[in-house]
Amino acid sequence: MSPNSTDPVLLLQDRILYEDNHLLIVNKRAGEIVQGDQTGDKPLLELVRDYIRVKGNKPGNVFCGLVHRIDRPVSGAVIYAKTSKALSRMNEMVKNRKIRKIYWAVVEGVVTDAPRRLVHYMWKNEKLNKSFVSEVEKENWRKAELSYTLLGASERYSLLEIELHTGRHHQIRAQLSAIGHPIKGDLKYGAKRSNEDGSIALHAHQLVFEHPVSHETLNILAEPFAPLFRKMLGE
Repeated sequence: MSPNSTDPVLLLQDRILYEDNHLLIVNKRAGEIVQGDQTGDKPLLELVRDYIRVKGNKPGNVFCGLVHRIDRPVSGAVIYAKTSKALSRMNEMVKNRKIRKIYWAVVEGVVTDAPRRLVHYMWKNEKLNKSFVSEVEKENWRKAELSYTLLGASERYSLLEIELHTGRHHQIRAQLSAIGHPIKGDLKYGAKRSNEDGSIALHAHQLVFEHPVSHETLNILAEPFAPLFRKMLGE
């Protein structure tokens, strides 16, 4: 595929992790936005909508709903719904924490306490678009839980596999920073330096959930684009 291609099918076909009549799951690149924001950059949502229109030869507007979000500098699996029924049911799953989410993160420092479960309380500062972490409960702060295991390590970095148990704003980024292991490249949460491409070393690697219509269990794996993750695994 030409890097200058404007064909939405060509742009997306190698990044589609799952597709049927109800769902489309895409491996998002770091730097893409999942839906429109104040930057005016074309979001992945619009590219997915274009893909559905062109591939299905559907004139006019087509339905496409975003099920969940991941941050712009993060890569990995994102779920879009192709029908209103699927979107409604997936929204219920998100609300009831029925989607298992596994991330990979390269963090600063050598992690020696894995496996571990982190429990904090978090508060989002809307003006700064940043979340703050406390070890003790505070009024209007929300409980945040995740667990992690160690997949690999070098002299300066560790590769963690993280499972979210709650879904808070910047949760993984803020909680790992709070224990002294900020994600590589994440200047907002204390990383020593940025990555050249503006990404952070956080990747949404796996989603496990029940299909909203067929009720089969889907286990979706998104391989990371950045070679750093595989290098940390010794591959």
